[in-house]
Amino acid sequence: MLILASQSPRRVELLQRITKDFEVEPAQIDERALPISAPATYVQTLAQAKGRAVSDLHPEATVIAADTMVAYQDDLLGKPQDEAAAFAMLKALSGKTHHVHTGVFVHKPDGTEKLQVVTTAVEFWPLSDDEIKQYLACGEYQDKAGAYGIQGQGALLIKGIVGDYYNVMGLPISTLARML
Repeated sequence: MLILASQSPRRVELLQRITKDFEVEPAQIDERALPISAPATYVQTLAQAKGRAVSDLHPEATVIAADTMVAYQDDLLGKPQDEAAAFAMLKALSGKTHHVHTGVFVHKPDGTEKLQVVTTAVEFWPLSDDEIKQYLACGEYQDKAGAYGIQGQGALLIKGIVGDYYNVMGLPISTLARML
């Protein structure tokens, strides 16, 4: 049995590119209880905590967990609380390069665990206030780390990337396939 420890519809969609045979069971952890650390370390810690919480409930299963964060100058940019916070995030990223980190954790029934962090550099075009407002009007920023989605209208904000495109969506599937 394979379990994805996530409620993210994007992760479900991306895992289906590897296999259709899995169940979804979001981890029940308090993310705020974990100490904030360097972005790559933080996503690794979160992915591991989520994966272990679900694997403790299902020791017979292979459990996959992931956590993605956007970082700019070592500041974590999570999901914006409102449109004003989203505007501030996108304004800060305008014309600059930031990094998207995803921690991926796999726990197998024999007790072995694999943990990896994938990082992708994302460069934004210089954005006017009007361009940011136009993007925000589509509502896509909601529930997205860094206030944008590369797979939707957010692609229009991006000048280029170096690294794994699917990592920016929230699950680096080529890395995960090799971990499995």
